[in-house]
Amino acid sequence: MSTRVGLWAGGGALVLALAAGSTLAMAGLGGGLRLPGSRGGCGIPVLDGAVVDVTLTDMGPMSAGRGGGPGLMMGEPWASMRVLASPASVQSGTVSLRVVNAGMLRHELLVLPLPLGQAVGTRTVGADGQVDETAALGEASRDCAPGAGDGIHAGAAGWVTLRLAAGRYELVCNRVGHYGAGMFTELDVTAAGRT
Repeated sequence: MSTRVGLWAGGGALVLALAAGSTLAMAGLGGGLRLPGSRGGCGIPVLDGAVVDVTLTDMGPMSAGRGGGPGLMMGEPWASMRVLASPASVQSGTVSLRVVNAGMLRHELLVLPLPLGQAVGTRTVGADGQVDETAALGEASRDCAPGAGDGIHAGAAGWVTLRLAAGRYELVCNRVGHYGAGMFTELDVTAAGRT
């Protein structure tokens, strides 16, 4: 059984198709984005530069039955926490990240440079359950607004626009325990004029 959520934008539509054990699918958008039924009817304006659609998702605290399957048993880590970005590569210059929280928990998105030779998901998680974010270039963590805040609630969206040089970046959710549970992905930025 699948759940379908329609998100309307300008002349296009973003459809999230969720099914047990499936991957979240996203279609690209042009124009502004409106999230019907989200906190306050979140509207995202048309953003500058290359636009990357980012979906933050989790399965939430579910109890898995004895037969297994996705979920959370007491003392086990969160299941299926992910950061999904489309496209995964853009040209250098102005880049806007349009972030939708399709999960049940509050999330955020930080953009961190990824050093040469370092793989995503390998940052050291501190005793506080977070990675060092002092090198962050930007953040989307406000409901229905750009920039930093106290997190994007379930069903809401936020965004951030940055100037990114060619290189590799890690997009992470740095809420306590989320990075360690798999909330990271890579964004590659190529020099303008190269593919």
